Amino acid sequence: MPKFSISVLVLLFFVSFFGSFFYTTDAYHLNAGSILLPPSQEHIFGTDRLGRDMLARLIEGGKISLIIGVGSAFIASFVGLIIGSMAGYFRGGVDKGFVIVVDLFLTFPTFFLLLALVSYVNASTWVLIFIISVTGWMTTARLVRSESFKITSQPFIKILNIAKISKIKILFKYYTPILAPIFLVGFTFGVGGAILSESALSFLGLGIVAPQMSWGTILSDGKDVIEIAWWVSFFPGLMIFLITLSLINISNYLQQLTNQKQIQN
Repeated sequence: MPKFSISVLVLLFFVSFFGSFFYTTDAYHLNAGSILLPPSQEHIFGTDRLGRDMLARLIEGGKISLIIGVGSAFIASFVGLIIGSMAGYFRGGVDKGFVIVVDLFLTFPTFFLLLALVSYVNASTWVLIFIISVTGWMTTARLVRSESFKITSQPFIKILNIAKISKIKILFKYYTPILAPIFLVGFTFGVGGAILSESALSFLGLGIVAPQMSWGTILSDGKDVIEIAWWVSFFPGLMIFLITLSLINISNYLQQLTNQKQIQN
């Protein structure tokens, strides 16, 4: 068990969603007398160029980053699970259509596709969740499709088809439990990727719009003063690094469990 990664992940979620109850400093309070103060007892993570407390802003920004990460990863993984299992089960024209759509999406690099979509809309939390999920379902879908081909060739599926059991029932009752490990792996990888995508867009000024904040926008705010105030960029970057690394470790562990189960079977 990746106990350290799980502990870090739980801690970051707890601090982001409940930290404001314990650390009551206002993340939006401007203080002209506290501009770019380094970390100290009064301001644990220092202040930014408008005198706002960095720890309070990281707590507030973490909510947006994690909501976007979890929301978009869940939608993308769920869409990938449904579409991939349908392609593997129905085969024929459905599978050919699946391959064409996936190849079409993969023709463009994911990040440039994100940029193209975001440039035509006003970014918000829910818009970013939708856009990131639209551009992130293909990998999970391809893995699920590959595994679904194996399941479809199993004798019990052929018996269910001969018995004229509803295809929807077969997909949800028999395919979904078997494909759940792939869904979990895709989901954990997707959360980290979505947070990185949102951070990259916010860093370029195409993500969350003020007064809302995310770890990406806080990181972006610090790029102009990084030579004189390292902490403004360092701490949001550290949050992104820790949660991404933790999720990758957990994903690797889940993938190992899945591989061991397949070998045993």
